[in-house]
Amino acid sequence: MLALGNWRKSTRSQTATACIEVGQAPGHVGIRDTKDRAGGTLVVDRVAFGAFLTAVKADRLG
Repeated sequence: MLALGNWRKSTRSQTATACIEVGQAPGHVGIRDTKDRAGGTLVVDRVAFGAFLTAVKADRLG
Protein backbone atom coordinates (compact mmCIF):
# COMPACT_ATOMS: atom_id res chain seq x y z
CA MET A 1 0.00 0.00 0.00
CA LEU A 2 1.22 3.48 -0.89
CA ALA A 3 1.85 5.95 1.92
CA LEU A 4 0.27 9.18 0.71
CA GLY A 5 1.07 12.38 2.55
CA ASN A 6 0.98 16.15 2.36
CA TRP A 7 -2.78 16.22 1.75
CA ARG A 8 -4.10 19.58 0.55
CA LYS A 9 -7.16 21.19 -0.98
CA SER A 10 -7.74 24.44 -2.80
CA THR A 11 -7.39 27.57 -0.72
CA ARG A 12 -10.54 28.82 -2.47
CA SER A 13 -12.60 26.19 -0.66
CA GLN A 14 -11.77 27.78 2.72
CA THR A 15 -13.49 25.74 5.45
CA ALA A 16 -15.95 23.98 3.14
CA THR A 17 -16.01 20.18 3.15
CA ALA A 18 -17.60 19.70 -0.28
CA CYS A 19 -14.19 19.37 -1.89
CA ILE A 20 -11.55 16.95 -2.95
CA GLU A 21 -8.01 16.95 -1.70
CA VAL A 22 -4.84 15.54 -3.17
CA GLY A 23 -1.95 13.77 -1.48
CA GLN A 24 1.48 12.81 -2.71
CA ALA A 25 3.57 9.67 -2.90
CA PRO A 26 6.62 9.03 -5.08
CA GLY A 27 5.34 8.94 -8.67
CA HIS A 28 1.67 8.99 -7.65
CA VAL A 29 -1.13 11.32 -6.59
CA GLY A 30 -4.01 10.38 -4.31
CA ILE A 31 -7.45 11.98 -4.58
CA ARG A 32 -10.12 11.74 -1.88
CA ASP A 33 -13.36 13.38 -0.79
CA THR A 34 -13.08 15.72 2.18
CA LYS A 35 -16.56 14.68 3.39
CA ASP A 36 -15.51 11.03 3.64
CA ARG A 37 -11.75 10.73 3.95
CA ALA A 38 -12.01 7.12 5.11
CA GLY A 39 -14.25 6.25 2.15
CA GLY A 40 -11.41 5.51 -0.21
CA THR A 41 -8.68 7.11 -2.26
CA LEU A 42 -8.19 7.16 -6.01
CA VAL A 43 -4.47 6.77 -6.76
CA VAL A 44 -3.17 7.76 -10.18
CA ASP A 45 0.20 8.12 -11.85
CA ARG A 46 1.67 11.60 -11.34
CA VAL A 47 2.21 12.13 -15.09
CA ALA A 48 -1.37 11.12 -15.91
CA PHE A 49 -2.70 13.46 -13.20
CA GLY A 50 -0.65 16.31 -14.65
CA ALA A 51 -2.09 15.63 -18.11
CA PHE A 52 -5.60 15.58 -16.61
CA LEU A 53 -5.06 18.97 -14.92
CA THR A 54 -3.70 20.44 -18.14
CA ALA A 55 -6.80 19.24 -20.02
CA VAL A 56 -9.12 20.68 -17.35
CA LYS A 57 -7.38 24.07 -17.45
CA ALA A 58 -7.62 24.12 -21.26
CA ASP A 59 -11.31 23.05 -21.17
CA ARG A 60 -10.57 19.99 -23.34
CA LEU A 61 -12.67 17.39 -21.52
CA GLY A 62 -15.96 18.19 -23.27
